[in-house]
Amino acid sequence: MDVLDRVRGCLLGGAIGDALGAPIEFLSLRQIRRDHGEQGLSGYATTWRGRSALVTDDTQMTLFTLEGLLNSRPTQTGAAHQDGGTTTAAVREAYLRWLDTQEHSAPPPADRPHRTGRLREEGWLYSRRAPGNACLSGLRRPFPGPSPLGRPGPVNPDSKGCGTVMRSAPFGLVTTDARAAFETAAACAQITHGHPTGYLAAGAFAAVVAGLMAGAALEPAVLRALELLAACPAHEETSTALDAAVKLAAQGAPTPERVESLGGAWVAEEALAIGVYCALAEPSVERALLLSVNHSGDSDSTGSVCGNLLGALHGAAALPAAWLAPLEGRETIERLAAELA
Repeated sequence: MDVLDRVRGCLLGGAIGDALGAPIEFLSLRQIRRDHGEQGLSGYATTWRGRSALVTDDTQMTLFTLEGLLNSRPTQTGAAHQDGGTTTAAVREAYLRWLDTQEHSAPPPADRPHRTGRLREEGWLYSRRAPGNACLSGLRRPFPGPSPLGRPGPVNPDSKGCGTVMRSAPFGLVTTDARAAFETAAACAQITHGHPTGYLAAGAFAAVVAGLMAGAALEPAVLRALELLAACPAHEETSTALDAAVKLAAQGAPTPERVESLGGAWVAEEALAIGVYCALAEPSVERALLLSVNHSGDSDSTGSVCGNLLGALHGAAALPAAWLAPLEGRETIERLAAELA
């Protein structure tokens, strides 16, 4: 499997999971089964303005993360880690462009000064899809730079929402060095979320993706992320959640009730744990994606995380064609994937 297929798979898989989970994000499992049958959601449902297959801020921010990394020009040998300050600044600038899409209704006129970046010129991104409060508020504050791992960051020091994890797959796409991916993702997560669990979970997720890009199987990639976590102060919440996901995946057939035993995914470590559990426990890509969204929690974020992992592991060819065809933003995703690969 070539690099482009894994990159495309990761980005498209995350977007599919995001779009699957979006319409049921705020519903309980009981409500999901009431509306969609005992097996739950089985495909795209209608969401904003009666449309389906629409992505949320999870995919929006993932794409802007990738644009920031492309602008910083890291190499696949770890330069993103070696020149972390430059990379963090480029990613923050990209997030500020995303913030513009949340605060304006359309791209700026050609004669008005604005931040550069091709994504900011794409009209389909100018749609507010329930963005996280910490992502919005964090970008409106100065960012002096990340704190050392394990200490509260300078922005929103008490925030550990899943907005750090759901946008961090690209850090694992630009390097096969799991440590470099971990540290860069954790630094950039602090742009908006300062709680150690919030940014360490983002780092662990990026490390897993980097491992998959290097050709590792999913469980060894997760175990490597747990090793990296163990070296960081204040890692316990993230490590405990991720370890629970690995152990639960080995305990028999997956169910929504088992998914819910890992939490609601509104916080970073739970979103990571659920995404990992579903990707580990269910061998079918289609069923794993459905498992990752059919629960009483942040369904779009867990779908996004699971989809990122499955796509990086199996490649784009393994994603259900019926879910790829109508996917919002597919052309942009394919373009960015090609630019990176």
